Parts: sequence; structure tokens; C-alpha cells
Amino acid sequence: MIASLRWVGALVGTTWRDVSPRAGIRRSPLVMLTALIASLPAVALIVGLPTRPLVALPLYARQTGQPCAACHTAFPELTPFGRRFKLGGYTMGGGDSSLPIAVMLQPTFTRTEVGQPGGAAPHFGPNNNFAMQEVSLFTGGRITDNIGAFVQGTYSGIDRRFAVDNTDIRFAHSAKVEGHDLLWGLTLHNNPTVQDVWNTTPVWRFPFISSDLAPAPAASTFIEGAFSQRVVGLGSYALIDDLLYLELSGYRTLSKHTQLALGTDPSEGSAIDGVAPYWRIALEPNFGKHSLQVGAFGMHSDVVPLRMRGAGTDSFTDFGLDSQYQYIDDVHTFTLRSALIQEDRNLRASEVLGLADNTRNNLQSLRISASYIYDSTWSITGERFKISGSPDATLYGTANGSPNSSGWTAELAYLPFMRGGPSFWPWLNARVGLQYTFYDKFNGASTNFDGNGRNAHNNNTLFLYTWLMF
Repeated sequence: MIASLRWVGALVGTTWRDVSPRAGIRRSPLVMLTALIASLPAVALIVGLPTRPLVALPLYARQTGQPCAACHTAFPELTPFGRRFKLGGYTMGGGDSSLPIAVMLQPTFTRTEVGQPGGAAPHFGPNNNFAMQEVSLFTGGRITDNIGAFVQGTYSGIDRRFAVDNTDIRFAHSAKVEGHDLLWGLTLHNNPTVQDVWNTTPVWRFPFISSDLAPAPAASTFIEGAFSQRVVGLGSYALIDDLLYLELSGYRTLSKHTQLALGTDPSEGSAIDGVAPYWRIALEPNFGKHSLQVGAFGMHSDVVPLRMRGAGTDSFTDFGLDSQYQYIDDVHTFTLRSALIQEDRNLRASEVLGLADNTRNNLQSLRISASYIYDSTWSITGERFKISGSPDATLYGTANGSPNSSGWTAELAYLPFMRGGPSFWPWLNARVGLQYTFYDKFNGASTNFDGNGRNAHNNNTLFLYTWLMF
């Protein structure tokens, strides 16, 4: 079954970590918690110092001079202004510094209701794991009047390797066309939906951070991560009258040598055959303190499973519907998000190769979440998530063949510097969070989902994190 699950991760884009027996580093839960919160007194001390305005990604703060709340409700969620800043190519100026560098640290603690046999990942114990989950270096911002960038490189404290992470380089230009305002541009990026400006599509949706040491369902749609950092995408977009957004992009898989050079393991993913088209349409009227977005997006990809040529290709067609409502005033902010993705799969090549039972499968992914933010400082979010589809025992490696998983996620976060960083370090930003994920179904069942007596609720996860940006 473990071998099957590794295959599932490579085919459908879900990260599956080795659960074979190993020594693992085992630490006391008290030590884990102590290490995680060791930085909190310093955060609390800094909160009481005089502050100066900042933006969530400090290099943009230095570039624009804008307060954090101008672009973010609670980072990384964007406001209407933040969405326009991104569509404008990250080029807006107005600040007193243009140092194009920022750093991110994510110390975390993960506890599941029942430990994971053999360890949560190599070098980690079955439970109560502390990790420096990610250390990232960012660069980008304004390059010319019309060209800007967002570039991230990340060291994973779980995988213990460095790789080029999310990247989005843009050309943007504003014009007047027959009485209509037009903001149009080009985007060069490496992850489908990283270029999107709403927090409903896969890259930027809630949860904005989650544990890399927690169990994850075996199934996900292809657009939800199968091509992350494995492709190059080129797209053209337009925002018409600050209302209608249109985009068309295309993706090609990077060569094995290029992926290795960028820190990505090409053996963990399948390859696009030719070009995979992606499209996006959205309407976002803004009225006073309110904004409402309704949209649709989709992608079609012909894929060589695990780069195993000779049996043809599989094809995946994703179609998504999404919506987002925001109310923003000086004290209270409310956001409601929803997204439904339907994926139709033709697995003719995988069936020939013995990697799937069925020629045709389908998969649906549903996420609905709501957030309330008080005074740009306290954020509480709840989400319902569900993935369901046709059973395929060989493809998913689950005990009953079903890909179905569902549950709830709740999070409380404290953001002390949304209104300004400390005077001696004005570009510091922080998010301290407590997150809990509850599963009512996991990999096809509520009880004994693996055939070895493990129940869905045994994977319930408590996740504590500190998210530092400077």
C-alpha cells in the first residue's frame, strides 16, 4: 500500500511522506512547545514599542511606503487594493527604500490525535514534532516602470533541501480604450494559480499555512498542486473598468535537468505533453466597504504518467467555480470564500501501465471558509473541506479504493504588526497561529480507513506556528 500511495502522490500531486519504520528523532512534547513559543515573549515585548507602517512582504513595504492593511486584511489575504497592486506588476512606488530583499521564518509544532507509525517524516518522530518548516528568501518588486516580480526561494526544514519556490514576473500597462479603463499585462510564473489575485484558488487559499508533518488525504485534483514549481507558465491578462478580469495562460513542464537545478525532484511528478492551457474569468464589483467576486477557471493537461512513455498520455480537465465576498472597515473585516473544482480524468495510459484500475475517473474538491478580523490584529477562520470521486484502488492505494476525505479546519491568529512594526525594526511582520483540523472521513472511510484499525479522527491535527517576515 505504501508503494501505491507514493505513486498516487506523484500522479495526482498530493505530497505523501514515507511512513516506513525508521529510528526517527523523538522529542518530549514539553520541549516541542517550549521551543515553539520561545520567541513569543520577544514578540510580545516588541508589540509594546512605537511602530511604523509596513506591508506583509517587507520589500514591497520599502518600495511603496504603504501600511500593511492597505494590501492585506490579514496577511497573506489581499484587499481590493492589494489585488490591483499585484495586477499592476508589483511596480507602484512611493516609499523611501527599494532594497529588494525579504526573509521569512516559520517555526512550527505539530501534534496528531494518534502518532504516525514509523514517524511523520524522515528525521521526525511519530508525534509532537517541532520543525523550522520553512525559511524563505524573497526578491522582486519594481524592476522598471512596467516590469516587476515576486520571487521566492525556500529551504524546507522537513525535506532538508532548498528550491526555487513560487515565482511571478509581470509586465503591466494601463491604457484607455474607447472610453474604457484597461489594465493589461503578461505573467511568467511556475505554478498554476500563483498568478491569481483572489484567495479562493489553490495556491493562495485558506489555510494559508498548514503542517507539512500532518497526514494528508491521498487524492487531490491536478490543479491543486501537481505542477507546482515543475512548469513554466506564460499568460496574458486584462482588467477592464476595474470590474472584469480575463486571463489565458499556457504551461510546459520543465526539463529534468532544469528541475534538478532549481531544487525540485523530477521523479516525484508527471510531465505535461505539449502545452496545458489555463483560463480565468472573474467579475469583482466594489461598492463602498464591500467587494464581491464571482468567477470561473479551468485547465486541460495531457500528461505522461511518471514520465513513463510508450503507453500514450492521460488527460485531466479541471473546471472551477469560485466566489469571494469582503467587508472591510477600520475595525471589522469579514471574508467569505468558496471554490468548487470538478476534474474529469481519462487514465488510458495509467491503466495500460498498471497504475490505475479505471480508464475514466472523476474527482471533486469543495472548500468553503469564513474569516473575521478584529482591528487588523486578531483573525478567526473556519473552513469546511471535502474531496470526493470515483473509487480506484490501484490509483489511490486506499483500503476500499475510495478517494473521499472531508473535515473542518479552525484557526485563531494574532497579527501584532499589521498597523506598523517596531520603530527600531519597521519592516518586521508576524503572524502567530493556533490551527486545528478535524477529519470526519479520511481516504474513503470514517473508521479503519487503512485496514489496520486507524480511524479518520486519529489524524486530527493541532498545529501551532509563528510566521515571521522581515
